[in-house]
Amino acid sequence: MTESQLIIRGLKIDPPLFLAPMAGLTHSAMRTLLQKFGGVGLLSSEMLSARRLPVENQFISPYLIKTEQERPLSYQLFVTKVEEVGPAIDTLHRFGADAIDLNLGCPAPRVRQAGGGSSLMAEAETVKKIVAEARRLTDNPLSAKIRLGEVLDKNKLKEFCRLLEGEGIDFLTVHARLRKEQFCRPPRWEWVRHVKQWLTIPVVANGSIFSVDDARSCLRASGADGLMIGRAAAERPWIFSDIGREVFGVSIPEQEVILPEIYKHFVLALVQRFRTERQLGRLKEFTHYFARNYTFGHRLASAVQSSSTVQEAIDRAHAFFTRNDEEYAAFDLGGREVEERGRIT
Repeated sequence: MTESQLIIRGLKIDPPLFLAPMAGLTHSAMRTLLQKFGGVGLLSSEMLSARRLPVENQFISPYLIKTEQERPLSYQLFVTKVEEVGPAIDTLHRFGADAIDLNLGCPAPRVRQAGGGSSLMAEAETVKKIVAEARRLTDNPLSAKIRLGEVLDKNKLKEFCRLLEGEGIDFLTVHARLRKEQFCRPPRWEWVRHVKQWLTIPVVANGSIFSVDDARSCLRASGADGLMIGRAAAERPWIFSDIGREVFGVSIPEQEVILPEIYKHFVLALVQRFRTERQLGRLKEFTHYFARNYTFGHRLASAVQSSSTVQEAIDRAHAFFTRNDEEYAAFDLGGREVEERGRIT
């Protein structure tokens, strides 16, 4: 049986299944939906700008809103220079962060142009200072997330990973693709095994884990200590519980999967916690992935994507479920309930 937990600086991650930071997705509504099914060992925020974080309002910002149940929670920082580290970490301590992650792998052009994300893999001295400063300032578990680099180069990757360990990170997540590789390209899980062999700290594998079989295959190929799941969390929010039970042997009650009910759970959480102008974009982002559960799911995604209000999106989702889900006859999406509970005073 695969090891069922990690304990890092006193933080128990059980099972060792991690939610990937994803723009527009890993917010409070998504996190509590995942917790409804169970199996997430460590939740995550979206990527947060270290520069802007100290002036954000945690009770209003869509990136920071959370409920008490969202624990343990890691906050991921987008850092470009060492001067940003101190104020950002002070802020995260004030927010009660359970862990802190450094984004060293994001390939988005805007992030790279700003001097962050994967661009930092070419700036070893800057990274060394950032990690050392973060380690000096926090006793929380400190992690980093990387890609494999620009090209497959074992020496460069080994040197970079060992630098991170040497400066004090507690575990490393490796998205098993090169910087320019798209999601359609199969991940290079076997390269995570190289990283695992080079380091003494736990290594987490990330990339295209969409099923229990994928989880098993990734662990066999990578030898990783844990798995990080991204897009599949939005498509199949019960995936953590399935992998937790079947791969890590964790006792998690199995729940019936009723897709319209899951969608409603997400919508209600969204309208209860976020200001009106922050709801629709997040509903569209979630629906883009969740719709893949249906044979004609592209019609649901398209209908919600072209909606101009949350209520219009709900009405269109209702129409889609009525036509395409046999279980929906016994379940109402509850447009009026959503509208009433979503009022923000």
